[in-house]
Amino acid sequence: MEIRGAANSADIQSVLAQMRQLRAQASAGAMPLQPAREVDGAKESSGVNFGATLKSAIDSVNELQQTSSAAANDFITGKRTDLVNVMIDGQKANLGFEAMVQVRNRMISAYQDIMNMPI
Repeated sequence: MEIRGAANSADIQSVLAQMRQLRAQASAGAMPLQPAREVDGAKESSGVNFGATLKSAIDSVNELQQTSSAAANDFITGKRTDLVNVMIDGQKANLGFEAMVQVRNRMISAYQDIMNMPI
């Protein structure tokens, strides 16, 4: 049991370290946007591509969901016996999904604010 507890503690510490690193990057502005530049009469942003970043985040959440589902199915069919890691995978997927829902809600709110601006 102690080996499992140590492994689970290491998994949790790893996830917490990743979350702290992402929070530090976000608060420090680690991904500054660069000014747009003119290319063939159209402006092109040389900074962070918001669409690509959002797609990457959605893909990550999807991967977490699939991993969690596969782990749960493996546990149900008897291929896995480590319930703790199955639950950790489920919680990772849940947290990722909740974060994505919050991002979606904020994007909708920002869109509504922009649409309600007087011209």
